[in-house]
Amino acid sequence: MDKLVLFNNTNRNKLLNKRSGESKFGQHVQILTSISNIYEQLKNLDVTHVILGLPEDVGVFANHGKTGASKAWEATLKVLLNIHSNEFTRANKVLILGRLDFTEEQLLVSKLNPSRKKDILKARKIVTNIDEYVTYIIHQIVMAGKKPIIIGGGHNNAYGNIKGSSLAVGKPINVVNFDAHSDFRDEEGRHSGNGFKYAFAEGLLANYFIFGLHENYTSDKIFKALDKSKSIEYNTFDALEIRNELKFKKELERAYLHVSNSNFGIEIDCDAIENTPSSAMTPSGFSVNKTRQFLNYFAKHKNATYLHICEAAPTKKTSTQVGKLITYLITDFIKANEH
Repeated sequence: MDKLVLFNNTNRNKLLNKRSGESKFGQHVQILTSISNIYEQLKNLDVTHVILGLPEDVGVFANHGKTGASKAWEATLKVLLNIHSNEFTRANKVLILGRLDFTEEQLLVSKLNPSRKKDILKARKIVTNIDEYVTYIIHQIVMAGKKPIIIGGGHNNAYGNIKGSSLAVGKPINVVNFDAHSDFRDEEGRHSGNGFKYAFAEGLLANYFIFGLHENYTSDKIFKALDKSKSIEYNTFDALEIRNELKFKKELERAYLHVSNSNFGIEIDCDAIENTPSSAMTPSGFSVNKTRQFLNYFAKHKNATYLHICEAAPTKKTSTQVGKLITYLITDFIKANEH
């Protein structure tokens, strides 16, 4: 697994801010010391959750989006390691595995011009390579009986999460996607806007629920494609939060009934959360607390197979804020699973 860079004691010590009389999350998380036989190591380790970083924004670039999602992993670690370790956060049940190193891919894309069609096609080819690495590592984690918590990167990585999980459980999986967009664009080469379409077309994704679609940012063509399939259901943010035609709790139940009969992934795109620095930041979206309630609701189910938090694009100024947001979501997932 030549892209995996293990999280180690040096990383930990660099980022930990110790205080006397306090016990920090980062002091109690598990880490691996060897890169060989990842599956065997994970299988034999007494942990429930495995945290993995995918610092890249190649898929966002390939979808003509605003880059910056590659910075979310580092921003998250700085905060996550320094929250308190206590009976609620259960740090000793968590392994921070590390990150997939996409430095080479990021460098290649930095030399491309987004207004040139040829360059966009090159970027989409690079995303296909990224898919393979993500698929492989997620497959290993799920096969070992652990729940991956994946910190993106772009939403292109949903494809690798779905494929890796599907191969591990030996059947297509379901997904609930908390998102302003369907990411069901045409199969025009891989990017952050068509991960679910590719997974669906390849029979890796069975039931799909999109929670909180934005009506202004979903084309008529996509609405028609979604309406055509019995395996796909959705609601819109506008119907839920603006017109109050739908009730949040009732819609949680409807989505739950659609996905919970089998293994399912939970996808959270930070584009859906109001005023969160992301590749398509929105002034009108779900609050952070609503997002946390959504996650808690689904994470409690035994079939919840993975959590993917993507598209957050912190700047130097907003790094701590984004790190805090993602850390809340990570710990919400762990707490709900444990309960």
